[in-house]
Amino acid sequence: QVQLVESGGGLVQAGGSLRLSCTASRSIDSINSMGWYRQVPGKQRELVATITSAGRINYADSVKGRFTISRDNAKNTMYLQMNSLKPEDTATYLCNVLAGTIRTYYLWGKGTLVTVSS
Repeated sequence: QVQLVESGGGLVQAGGSLRLSCTASRSIDSINSMGWYRQVPGKQRELVATITSAGRINYADSVKGRFTISRDNAKNTMYLQMNSLKPEDTATYLCNVLAGTIRTYYLWGKGTLVTVSS
């Protein structure tokens, strides 16, 4: 089973930046899309950004202009550059992969905590 491992979270002041990474334990065939989600205890998991195999990118309105999703296929890694961070960005950030052809499946990492202080 492929594992996704997030890293790069931490404590940062408002206005600061962090870069999150999501690395797969091995290459994944037939990736349809990859994405970042975030979750705050007691709230629904929220989509942050996605990138399809064709390179189409989608951002949540709340992060547009501040966050950038990218990937490095050679390193089996996806990134989320987060700039101009706000206290409301505080959450556990999880990476996600949708893969497969006839039968699709999701992979999830365990998350990395981002805390933005005011």
